[in-house]
Amino acid sequence: MMKPTLTKGWRLTGLLCTALILLITAACSGNNSSGEETGADVPQGDITLVIGAYSVVKDAFADLLPKFKDKWKAETGQTIAFQESYEASGTQARAIAGGFEADVAVLAMEGDIDKIQKAGFITHDWKQALLHDGMITRSIAVLGTREGNPKDIHDWEDLTRDEIKVLYPNPKTSGGAQWDINAIYGAGLKKSEADTGKKDPAYAKAFLEKIHQNVESLDKSGRASMAAFEYGVGDVIVTYENELIARINKGVQYEIVVPSTTILIENPAAVVDVNVDKHGTREAAEAFLAYLETPEAQLIFANHGFRPVDDAVMAEVKDRYQQPADLFDIHYLGGWDDVRKKLYSPKGIWYQVLAGL
Repeated sequence: MMKPTLTKGWRLTGLLCTALILLITAACSGNNSSGEETGADVPQGDITLVIGAYSVVKDAFADLLPKFKDKWKAETGQTIAFQESYEASGTQARAIAGGFEADVAVLAMEGDIDKIQKAGFITHDWKQALLHDGMITRSIAVLGTREGNPKDIHDWEDLTRDEIKVLYPNPKTSGGAQWDINAIYGAGLKKSEADTGKKDPAYAKAFLEKIHQNVESLDKSGRASMAAFEYGVGDVIVTYENELIARINKGVQYEIVVPSTTILIENPAAVVDVNVDKHGTREAAEAFLAYLETPEAQLIFANHGFRPVDDAVMAEVKDRYQQPADLFDIHYLGGWDDVRKKLYSPKGIWYQVLAGL
């Protein structure tokens, strides 16, 4: 049975976050969750590019889109306008796969792009279309605490303590949540491997379960979890490193705790073939994705806390980031196909943990 305090926390957080999300949504380009217009004027230009992106990238795009607009104007003479939709990655992927006519998908994880491809909207090899296997940014899963780290949190094990209230979003809607859970589960595998010489999935599942018992809220997206944390919910948030860096850069007093073992996060982007061919925007969409890989764009991403995929830019800014003692990637867990089956299928480990509570 779920502990009463957890249930109460969920109800309280639901009320708080609903209000916050309504405010955030109202400010997001006049679009609803499916990316459709809700009364705002459609942007005007010689060409309009529709962007369907995960919520965490919104602030970086506020800087990137005007830069690309100027570049496109200088190179083609055309004025480009953007119609933007920002949502939890899983929600955005389902919207595009369900008919939201995004020309470009910028999402939290490979699996969300794959959903659009399997629905028939992406027909090219999107991993080969860009220089870094379709990835435009990187990050790592970290822990965020309030100023001074008052609960003395230093690693994943501290999140199992009874008095610690944890935040991360819902993996059913949020790609960031899946990265968070992958990081925790992988840290459990790493610990079992260090102790016994081999990976022990049962140990890793129990480790994930201990942490999840302390979860205060499962919000819709990583951005919604951050909003709840800023409102005062929880003691520690499991999130992207870039989310915390961005908030600290804006003057919010948080501490970033880099676990000794954590996962490398890679975020993909792809042209949505069916939609660009329908809209006649393929050239602009492909140029936009190519621009996101340029040193200029990669440095803008770095200024918003992301780790660049461009090695030269990363070398330039590497002192901004803490390096974990043991950094693993999705392949340590068997790759995304294996992870989706083992962790997130209807009988997977995540749903076993959820049912167990």
